[in-house]
Amino acid sequence: MKIHRVVLIPGDGIGPEVTQAVQRILEVAGAPLEWEERQAGITALESSGEVLPAETVEAIQRHRLALKGPCSTPISEGFTSVNVQLRQKLKLYSAVRPISSLKGVPTRYQGVDLIIIRENTEGLYSGVENRVTDDVVMSMKISTQTACRRIARWAFRFATQRRRRKITIFHKANIMKLTDGLFLSCAREVQEHDYPNIEYEEVIVDAGCMKLVQDPTQFDMLLLENLYGDVVSDLCAGLVGGLGVVPGANIGDEQAVFEAVHGSAPTIAGKGVANPLALLMSAVMMLEYIAEKRKDESCHEVASRIQKAYLRALADGRKTQDLGGDLNTEAFTEAVIESLG
Repeated sequence: MKIHRVVLIPGDGIGPEVTQAVQRILEVAGAPLEWEERQAGITALESSGEVLPAETVEAIQRHRLALKGPCSTPISEGFTSVNVQLRQKLKLYSAVRPISSLKGVPTRYQGVDLIIIRENTEGLYSGVENRVTDDVVMSMKISTQTACRRIARWAFRFATQRRRRKITIFHKANIMKLTDGLFLSCAREVQEHDYPNIEYEEVIVDAGCMKLVQDPTQFDMLLLENLYGDVVSDLCAGLVGGLGVVPGANIGDEQAVFEAVHGSAPTIAGKGVANPLALLMSAVMMLEYIAEKRKDESCHEVASRIQKAYLRALADGRKTQDLGGDLNTEAFTEAVIESLG
């Protein structure tokens, strides 16, 4: 069996607890993985003086895969987001977040099955800000034809591979006619020339958010620029139970980083009550990525076993407190392991 080396970034707060839980499940399930642990975030800052050490970036470039726990980002001050830095340094231009209803996690919506694709490197999240005068600051929204075409091609190719029927772009081109207009024109060009079999529509982002909470089943795949993608993907997570039940991936041409998209939750760190499910789901995505990218069918088999196991545990009511259950981190981990059969 081929062994795949993966960079493990435990992260901050509850990160080490959920990554340990996921590692244990992967090991018991027989995932052909070998870990190289590296640091990022506050943990790295305390030990090395850098939030994203060069050795962490180099390790990901070498192995081309990483599984990452949540990293803290200070608000209004302090260092730049570790996630933003990783995406830009490694050219992880596509953020992928599947959103699906889960049996055993009751919400007001049923049958939700969405995939959110977010351009990951440009827009307002480029971080180009400056002070114009003492009482005026400015943030610049950057869009390039290269990045807009790249994410459009990636999204339509992904839709074809996953046999999705429709891509909807959420935009604000009625106001931001140049930046969002470029995003739309590139997507239209890609769809018309290369993917006419995929249905395509455009919806203004505020109207799209309203439509999502009215009936999320009317959408299939959403394609968004960076800021809208961040906001809307969290909104959609709320449709199925929150950030604790959705996985995330940041994918480029050469490397991919799979991560829990929730925060580091420092208030519950060390209490043993964190939910490892989101990171476990991201690890399943990573195994499927390895199976597809590196032609290793064993990874697909392990991913399927783990997915069936956590779905079985949830359906049986064995879940953590944030989902209305009574299990702590260790007990939920054991429930998934027992469900592996």
